[in-house]
Amino acid sequence: MSASPSVGDEAPINAVLTDDELRAVLARLGPESERDAFGLVCKRWLQIQSSERRRLRARAGPSMLRRLAARFPGIRELDLSQSPYRSFYPGVIDDDLDVIARGFCNLRVLALQNCKGITDVGMIKLGDGLPFLQTLDVSHCRRLSDRGLKVVALGCRHLRQLYITGCRLITDNLLHAISKNCSNLEELGAAGCNSITDAGISALADGCHNMKSLDISKCNKVGDPGVCRIAEVSSSSLLSLKLLDCSKVGNKSIYTLAKFCCNLETLSIGGCRDISDEPIEALALACCSSLRSIRMDWCLKITGASLRSLLRSCKLLAAIDVGCCDHITDAAFQGMQTNVFQSELRVLKINNCVSITVAGVSSVIESCNALEHLDVRSCPQVTRQSCEQAGLQFPGGCKVNFEGSLSESDSSVDRFF
Repeated sequence: MSASPSVGDEAPINAVLTDDELRAVLARLGPESERDAFGLVCKRWLQIQSSERRRLRARAGPSMLRRLAARFPGIRELDLSQSPYRSFYPGVIDDDLDVIARGFCNLRVLALQNCKGITDVGMIKLGDGLPFLQTLDVSHCRRLSDRGLKVVALGCRHLRQLYITGCRLITDNLLHAISKNCSNLEELGAAGCNSITDAGISALADGCHNMKSLDISKCNKVGDPGVCRIAEVSSSSLLSLKLLDCSKVGNKSIYTLAKFCCNLETLSIGGCRDISDEPIEALALACCSSLRSIRMDWCLKITGASLRSLLRSCKLLAAIDVGCCDHITDAAFQGMQTNVFQSELRVLKINNCVSITVAGVSSVIESCNALEHLDVRSCPQVTRQSCEQAGLQFPGGCKVNFEGSLSESDSSVDRFF
């Protein structure tokens, strides 16, 4: 009977495990650090790790991009975005996009935010070379126009998310091209594209029937006709609509949202100064089971009736901004102290609501135990001293903002809106 093999006689792991078995091991590793350590074992393991990598964030020129494409053939998500603060550095340029189109032809997601060096020439190369692209972010790439992105719309027919925020040369012509070629589009971020009009938004609605998210903030040529059309067509699919500073948007848009968009979760109408209480009350009833965030700052016709209706009807509501709505008073919070009332509110911005007093704030904190952020800047009757004198006890972990410029933002709060 032969003796059992000693430890030294055991076969090396590379001789026992196949590539597929090693990939199965890699797939079970959790943190990125563990997956990186996998590639340090030997060249074979590094090659397997590289072939299985799906995401890559880099800052590289054409030569390095070619090497990355050869090493990571399975990349599906590529992020080459630049910091908005690196104004002196153009980031990716058109030659880089040519390499991407040739070397990463299976890309699904490409992020190029703030890459100031790219032009329509580079976009045309992407449109011709990335047929499977589903998400493209070229926000603040200010040299781009309809010419290049129309080629993307024609060549990337699986596009689901497109972000062109701050691309001021974009017009309705691009939206017509998207409507004809990208029927699966679900999200469009076009804030600041102020050449877009109602005609473009209506054309988008005609071809893209399942929009989930639309941001056309600061598109001041868009009004009720375009918003109503997208609401009617997208209907229950629409989850997020941002119309910040769209001054032509009025009550008709809100009534239409209430009628058709029962699953709406996020609405931003800050600066839409013609909107009044009645449509907001209708929206609160229609979206009582879905609405989670609403921004209405500088809606100067809004009163406490709107806020009271939202608080009472929308049980999932987590964030409200009614800053600078100076018709809102303590009456907005009447009835909140009852045992029946329950609120999941985490953020409340009532800055510059000059009629609100400590009594109103007291009603809020007694009823909103989940409150994390309360903004009372420029509320002359609500100061740190007056709250201390009244003995107010804010929820644990709640940040109360008493002071500071109204132009200052807080990223931890902005994410709710």
